[in-house]
Amino acid sequence: MTENELFKEHYFDWAATSPCDEDILKSSLEETLNAWGNPSSVHQVGKKAGSLFEEARKRAAKALSVKPETIYFTSGGTESDHIPLLAVMSKPVKGTVLISSIEHPALREQAEAMKKIGWNVISIPADKYGLIQPETVKSLLTPDTMLVCVMAVNNETGSIQPIQQIADVISEFGKGGRKPKFHVDCVQAAGKIPLNLNYPGIDSAAFSSHKICGPRGIGILYLKNPIEAFLRGGGQEKGIRSGTENVLGAVAFSKCLERYLIKSENKITSDAFEAQKKVTDAFINNLSGLKGCSIVPEGRLEKKDLFSPYVIQVAFKNIPGNVMLRALDSKGFFISTGSACSSKKAKRPVLEAMHVPADIRETAVRFSFGPHTTEKAIDELFEAVKEVNSTFNH
Repeated sequence: MTENELFKEHYFDWAATSPCDEDILKSSLEETLNAWGNPSSVHQVGKKAGSLFEEARKRAAKALSVKPETIYFTSGGTESDHIPLLAVMSKPVKGTVLISSIEHPALREQAEAMKKIGWNVISIPADKYGLIQPETVKSLLTPDTMLVCVMAVNNETGSIQPIQQIADVISEFGKGGRKPKFHVDCVQAAGKIPLNLNYPGIDSAAFSSHKICGPRGIGILYLKNPIEAFLRGGGQEKGIRSGTENVLGAVAFSKCLERYLIKSENKITSDAFEAQKKVTDAFINNLSGLKGCSIVPEGRLEKKDLFSPYVIQVAFKNIPGNVMLRALDSKGFFISTGSACSSKKAKRPVLEAMHVPADIRETAVRFSFGPHTTEKAIDELFEAVKEVNSTFNH
């Protein structure tokens, strides 16, 4: 086994980024090498690239079970989150935006920037399980609420949010008047839980290629209906996302969605999802038996259906998160302390929003898996964690 293959075998930071599917990347590169024109050009060379780009849109739409005209290619998850958020700024009057307290920094930090220019930004509190309850959202809705943002799967704890019930609450509130838009960050959900973008009340959703075995620098924004774009440019993607189209990225991303999305009609992914649940439950059970180990949130095993089996947050008494990370890294196992976008920051906003005690926050680490993670590798991870833990908690 090569060093790179060993790295992939013991890579447990899939929530940060995933190894690329080499077959998909190579086939996509080969296709696009022969379609190198600008997709917006009207000559034959441009049309060839444009045709390939539109094929990718149709493939992605079919994988997500939506119409091709609702798919917009972007530069990644952050931009796909920003577009619906910034779109409200095109409104003539400032209003209220509700952002869940467990959102990725892409939404949380941008919302804070909007607050500084006069928008009323309200954080939706999470419960102790890291869940945003529909009744909590309902209690915060006001006549001037323009947008509600709640992610589908949390990137640090794996908590699966009750998106459909939240959509119902927002739709009910908007009956007979203007319904607030509902945006869902699906970056950690694609390939990690089944999705249904067609559920009534969901207006937009963000996706990122590099979280589902695709290349970096390409994302998707699903828009049920067109919106007024705040950022303008050359008018590509029907004016929603200007900028020269990333044909290679779009082709590769669409193939990854086709291959890795969890759908009942895709027996490979649906079987893998069920198998991962059992492997993750066993891993958590093993971790729970270690002295000084705390699963975050406490009681996850009793409510395991509320969490994706691909993301686990765990704390080890007397072992700061960065110490555990470095100790495992020295043994050839790769994990994280939370969102890669915030890895150099000491604060843990998601855990704070869940009212997790400071000592647990400081010692918490994240294990995240993907479709290529093996049960054998997770068993080896446990043995490595057990060894490190015994040094500090004997």
